[in-house]
Amino acid sequence: MIDQVLTPRKRFRSRLGMRIDPAMPILGLRDVILTDFEFDFHSHPRGQLAYAASGVIKVFTDSGSWVVPPSQAVWIPGGIRHSVNPEVTSEIRHLFIDPSCLARFPKECSVVEVSPLLRELISRVSDFGEQYDAESPASRICAVILDELQALKPSLLHLPAATDRRVRRIMQGMIAQPSAENGLTFWAAKVGASERTLSRLFIKETGMTFQQWRKQLLLHEAINRLGKGEPVTHVALELGYRSSSAFVAMFRKALGISPGQYFRIQSQG
Repeated sequence: MIDQVLTPRKRFRSRLGMRIDPAMPILGLRDVILTDFEFDFHSHPRGQLAYAASGVIKVFTDSGSWVVPPSQAVWIPGGIRHSVNPEVTSEIRHLFIDPSCLARFPKECSVVEVSPLLRELISRVSDFGEQYDAESPASRICAVILDELQALKPSLLHLPAATDRRVRRIMQGMIAQPSAENGLTFWAAKVGASERTLSRLFIKETGMTFQQWRKQLLLHEAINRLGKGEPVTHVALELGYRSSSAFVAMFRKALGISPGQYFRIQSQG
């Protein structure tokens, strides 16, 4: 696996994703990406698993965005336009999967829970380099990794985008001020469409109601801020919750555990 430190002044992008070679189904890359670094939108024929060993990153595609907290990963199919934004200095490990293997994997991006076994296997990829033999131990480990990748379960950290210009304008306004409690009445006046039309468009464009999308936005923002080390109480108040208990209840309902448990599990991964 190649090691590379990426800074705002060094806009490096690996070419491993462009390399097509069925004899080498997985190629690895380890990045330390400093805060404020940003890739422009790009794509490559290899699929990509970006694993956050530490830090928090956001991945953007034309269909939405994903927040990737510590010790989780985002799956990016081959050919999908995407960009990566670190929210804090982050250590990212990438697996680039050859197109010959992609038929067995999802065609859509998703954040996935990474099993302890897969975490260890991802670490082993750093020993492979850019060349390994078809019958080598590295090749056999790649076969196990491919099996593990098929068993990955998506988490609930996708924030869908929209194509309708009115809905996109609303989304942009909400992302800029996630704590604002403006409802459809407010936005209907802003974008020149009825509440009924906007309600229908949100479901059509995102598969979510307006309120469901807003809750997902707040969850995204909460993961982002907590991943940076902000206290739970501060995050709760900043996002408009009247108490930390109300915020924790939202978090637990969405992800099944409290914020403290969630990030403790991730740090232990």
